[in-house]
Amino acid sequence: MRDPAFWWQPAGIAQTLLAPAALCYGAIAGLRLSQRGRAAGIPVICVGNPTVGGAGKTPTALAVARLLLAAGKRPFFLTRGYGGEFAGPVLVDIATHRAVDVGDEPLLLARLAPTIVSRDRVAGAEAAQSAGADVIVMDDGFQNPSLAKDLSILVVDGRRGIGNGKVLPAGPLRAPLAGQLDHAHALLVVGQITGAEPVLAAAEARGLPVFHARLVPDPKALDALAGNKVFAFAGIGDPEKFFATLREARIDVQMRDAFPDHHPYRGADMLALMVRAEREGLVLATTEKDYVRLVGEPDAAALLDTLKVVPVTLAVNEADEFRKMVLSAADRA
Repeated sequence: MRDPAFWWQPAGIAQTLLAPAALCYGAIAGLRLSQRGRAAGIPVICVGNPTVGGAGKTPTALAVARLLLAAGKRPFFLTRGYGGEFAGPVLVDIATHRAVDVGDEPLLLARLAPTIVSRDRVAGAEAAQSAGADVIVMDDGFQNPSLAKDLSILVVDGRRGIGNGKVLPAGPLRAPLAGQLDHAHALLVVGQITGAEPVLAAAEARGLPVFHARLVPDPKALDALAGNKVFAFAGIGDPEKFFATLREARIDVQMRDAFPDHHPYRGADMLALMVRAEREGLVLATTEKDYVRLVGEPDAAALLDTLKVVPVTLAVNEADEFRKMVLSAADRA
């Protein structure tokens, strides 16, 4: 689904009408946050969002895993597998599984390290440990209390911040901000800070470590697009983040199309994209997350033949401090 526009706007009639539902949702979410989770037996590092989607959670989880791999650890990703049919626990196989099976983010994660999809996080942690993991990296699950976390990193988009600051369904927050910050160990702000000042101030008031990061597009992918007129499309939490990344890299984006997060591309979608691109003489470009969702789809072959994919990696400004924090958590008994 698409985020309602009023989530990212000042208070209005929609927020007022939804305030009672938000109050109930927030109270329940706050109680869940205060519950003590079960210990996994190995360190658990959780990367989550205080809001619904689009902050850079998955690139952050990948960055954490790369640090662990470089230190000689054997990390396993653990994720719910949003959008997939499998309840798990199941070890993702990128050769046979499709997004409809396990979700798109697990397919992306599994390219780097073993990935367990499990709606039951405790069962998923047990499966990871049995398969040889010595540390678990949770992609999402911060608000899920079932599993104890050794390190919880909250990721916030610098431009959108926490929107109107309201809890679902009146706003994008998954739980009251104060309660989320009380259970976080660090805050990571991705991108230029133009809308994240309130959450940044709240974190600093608590003495919470604050890190700053940016998404860096793959240079080879940019070289493949250089000199071309581009039609960019994305079905992620915040498509504008992808379009802005291309613009900042001086890619000539002539057209763009935004789909809902986790959008399941159908034959009609793919045909429409190709027809519009061919008519205007444009090169199609998308995100790596959209690409893994297309792979294996029966109608995607023609689109994949011409599609340019732009992977991104997360670069943390305070790289040394961030690495020390991650490795310290991974070394805990």
